[in-house]
Amino acid sequence: MIQRTLGTVGLICFLAQAAAAQQGAVHVLASNGMKGVVEELQPLCERAIGHPLSIEYNSTAALMQKIESGAAFDVAILTSEGIAELEKENRVSAGSRADFARSGIGLAVRSGSPKPDIRTPAALKRTLKEAASIAYAKDGASRAYIDKMLEHLGLAEGAKPKILLTQGSGPAMASVASGQTAVVMTLMSELLLTHGIDIAGPLPAEVQRYVSFGAAAGIKAGDPAAAKALIAFLRSADTAPVYKNKGMEALPPAR
Repeated sequence: MIQRTLGTVGLICFLAQAAAAQQGAVHVLASNGMKGVVEELQPLCERAIGHPLSIEYNSTAALMQKIESGAAFDVAILTSEGIAELEKENRVSAGSRADFARSGIGLAVRSGSPKPDIRTPAALKRTLKEAASIAYAKDGASRAYIDKMLEHLGLAEGAKPKILLTQGSGPAMASVASGQTAVVMTLMSELLLTHGIDIAGPLPAEVQRYVSFGAAAGIKAGDPAAAKALIAFLRSADTAPVYKNKGMEALPPAR
C-alpha cells in the first residue's frame, strides 16, 4: 500500500514538474524544410530567449491550414510566401516578420544505388526519363518548381504515369529509402535529414529554384517579447554555419 502511495505521489510530482517545465514555453509551428536547423539550434534558442520551445513540424501548407482554422501559436516558421500570406490575413504581428534562409531542390536515390548524373539539364532530363518512378510531395513548397522544371525539360506529360505524389516530403523520401520509388526530389534541407537515401546533388543551376523561409510572431502570442527574441536569434549572424550544414543558405543578417 505504501509503495503504491509513493508511486502515485511520484507520478504526480513528475507530471507537475513536466507541466512547470512547459510554463512559458514558446509554441512554434515550423515547416519541415526548417526542421534540421531548428532541431540543432533549439538548445541555443532556449538559452538565448530564456524559454523552452514547444515545436510542431509539418509542411507549410498543412501548418497554414491549421493556423487558418484558428490554432494558437507564438511563432510560425514557414516559407516566406506563407508568412506573407499570414501577414495579409492579419494572423501575425505587424513588423515581426523576418526572412532568414533559403534552400534549393535536390535529387536522391536509395542508399547504395549508383548516383545518377544530374550536373546539367541534359543529364537531369536523361536521368528522369530513365527513372522507373519519381516521388515528390504534392503539398510541398518545392512542388510548383518541380512541376515547372519537368515542363521546361519536356517531361511533364511523359513522366505523369510514373510520378508518386505524397502527403508531405517524408513519405516521398521513405518510398525511395524502401526501394518502392527510384528517385525523390525535394528541398536539400529535407534530403539531408533522411536516412536510407543518397543525394545525387542539387538540381543544375539552369533549372534550380530556391524556397526561402522566414518567421513571424502570432497575433495572439502569449509572450510577444519571447516570440520576437526567438525570431531575432534565428536571424542572427551566429546561426549562418548551421544553415549551411543543413543544406541551406543564410540570407544576410538584419542590421
